[in-house]
Amino acid sequence: MAQTPGPDGWTMPVAAGPPEFLPILDIPEPGRQRRLTVLFRWLLLVPQAIVLWVLSVVAFFAAVIGWFAALVTTELPGPIARYLTGYLGYDTRVTAGGTLLIDRYPPFSLHQPPDFPVLVQVRPGRLNRLAVFFRLILLIPAAVINSLLGTGWLVLCFFIWLLVLVLGRLPRPVFEATAAFVRYRFRFNAYLLMLTSAYPKYLFGEEPPGPGEQAPVSATRPLVLSALGKALLVAYLVLGLAGHVSADFAESGNDSNKTVNTAPAP
Repeated sequence: MAQTPGPDGWTMPVAAGPPEFLPILDIPEPGRQRRLTVLFRWLLLVPQAIVLWVLSVVAFFAAVIGWFAALVTTELPGPIARYLTGYLGYDTRVTAGGTLLIDRYPPFSLHQPPDFPVLVQVRPGRLNRLAVFFRLILLIPAAVINSLLGTGWLVLCFFIWLLVLVLGRLPRPVFEATAAFVRYRFRFNAYLLMLTSAYPKYLFGEEPPGPGEQAPVSATRPLVLSALGKALLVAYLVLGLAGHVSADFAESGNDSNKTVNTAPAP
């Protein structure tokens, strides 16, 4: 317990609040991948995308109801928290497969499969009413980063797919940068869905464990990025920014082409 000074210099114990739990994503080290499943990876995931879309509609209404409930009770109702946790895990497992981090087809289940290589840990708990009320405003910086990362990865995804198809594995720097993106996306969604009070952080990973510290649990706990991995992650951000800027220019150009000249002909 923490100590706080009292009258005449004496101290009294003060119970410390529970530590903020940052959602955990465990992904194994990159290994060999079957070229046939890599070749048809995104086609095979189409059914998963359809199911995820349906689940996301339910998650939207559950999150809206949960937002009102959290304003009153400072926490999500149990059934809503369980559904959103299951949905988040499902979405993250599909994303890990779609980004070529793993070579296992995700099951159609909201429950965490015990033998699946991608593991998520979320601990819904008490929330700050003010942070809940201004959730969407607070999320703007993280949403910008998340959007840039996603767009940047999409710009390079064909080349990443081709590289895995040729090599039969995801090169380590590409794995690091992509895992950092997927983990940040996972933590962003957890905060958006009010499953955690911890703002998404540690985009560029953590320091490697020192002597006597806990050994790594997985390739993403801790997530240690090499210089090449960090450079590629920066490339995701830069390409994402370039993609958004070019899209804005194209959209403004289309709007100007649609303008009708109403001036009378001479």
